[in-house]
Amino acid sequence: MMANLTFDNQDDISRSISDAPPTHYTVKIQSLSLLAKNSIERYETGAFESGGYKWKLAIYPNGNKIKNANEHVSLYLAIESTDSLPPGWEVHAVFRFFLLDQTRDNYLIIQDTTKKERRFRGMKLEWGLDKAISLKAFNDVSNGFLVDDTCVFGAEVFVCKERSTGKGECVSLIKDAIANKYVWKIENYSKLNAESYDSKPFNAGDQKWKICIYPSGKGIGMGSHISLYLALADPTSLPPGLKIFAEFTLRMLDQMHSKHHYGKVSRWFSTSSPELGWSRFISIGYMNLTNMGYLVKDTCLVEAEVTVLAVVNALS
Repeated sequence: MMANLTFDNQDDISRSISDAPPTHYTVKIQSLSLLAKNSIERYETGAFESGGYKWKLAIYPNGNKIKNANEHVSLYLAIESTDSLPPGWEVHAVFRFFLLDQTRDNYLIIQDTTKKERRFRGMKLEWGLDKAISLKAFNDVSNGFLVDDTCVFGAEVFVCKERSTGKGECVSLIKDAIANKYVWKIENYSKLNAESYDSKPFNAGDQKWKICIYPSGKGIGMGSHISLYLALADPTSLPPGLKIFAEFTLRMLDQMHSKHHYGKVSRWFSTSSPELGWSRFISIGYMNLTNMGYLVKDTCLVEAEVTVLAVVNALS
């Protein structure tokens, strides 16, 4: 038995004594008081494995202030390395925490009274006990938890079930989005004989883009208009479910009078819709008029102005 061991009256937390050490992970913290002196409110252990998943133990030696757990030790279990899990993943697990009585060489086991399985998922990576043990009981020398400024915590995790749910997505709206401009200089324009040409890739909003031009038109613009598009430079490299909402302007620059011909629109780009723009951007005849300034010395300048306003990722 532990001498003088008294706890807060918490109906939701059960405590018991065991001689057996934790099955999955143990952490020994020496010079515990230095954590507070160095303003380390939360200590996270290294990752450990249980049930085919990676976990870590998170310890607040002086309580999780965000949870108003003053005068207590807070303990949490967090799932790790979730990037490799399929979209919509869920892991249900039962867990318990251990605290070594260094005087009697046994463990105090602390867990939820209901011993209910907890659901870990993309929007809830961590579960635990805000008030696992009071600092009064933890610091009491007769209890043996803190000896020579050293303590030992542990954890056990038992995975009950796992599954992948339906798809979901996370929308990230970009505050103070920045417009990015890129000018493509096309020389020897009259000699272009391929169906289409692409500019070099350029960056805007953490994505790579390119301008696509069809000198003889595309779709309903075939034979009468120049078709001009903005496209994702490498859509096959995008993560599944990624979508980008961008406002963009494409301009055929007037090199003589600065009366540029342009189109402006906001659209969603994705792997299935990587190229957007105008099949009838400017008529071929209008483009070739020498007094309009679009073609000077057989060279034209195409400008793209791109502002990424939102990004959607698959919810994991």
